[in-house]
Amino acid sequence: MHDTRRTVLKGICAMGAVAGAVAAGLLSPVRAFAAWNKGAFEAKSTIDAMRTLGVANAEDSKAIEIRAPDIAENGAVVPIDITSNIPGTTAIAVFIEKNPFPYTGSFDFTQGAVPYVHLRVKIGESSPVRVVVTAGGKHYTSAKEVKVTIGGCGG
Repeated sequence: MHDTRRTVLKGICAMGAVAGAVAAGLLSPVRAFAAWNKGAFEAKSTIDAMRTLGVANAEDSKAIEIRAPDIAENGAVVPIDITSNIPGTTAIAVFIEKNPFPYTGSFDFTQGAVPYVHLRVKIGESSPVRVVVTAGGKHYTSAKEVKVTIGGCGG
């Protein structure tokens, strides 16, 4: 009984501390959305999203590894692993070209971080998965076709 009461009291104190920090201006919930690129997320085509992000001039590279299934039986949850072997990688952006809104997201890396991303995405229909890597102020791209079956029947 006392453990539950103690846990509740600790939670209330923590919420009060966070609320006080927000009120004092030490924490700003708006900062969490500072990196959100509304134009890229609302773009209807991959090239428009890439232009909005400033990576439309990306050159092809074989140094980007995209591991995704050739055939995805469940398009609602498709696992994708991305590794950049380009030295100095600072960002990875992912696009699902035939989705209604192709821009999936971007991931930033600091020096010394391993440029690797694992995600699970929804792919509405068979589509290339395009990855754009930023390194040394240049942009590199690679793509992998993922076939989505209807009902897992291979059709």
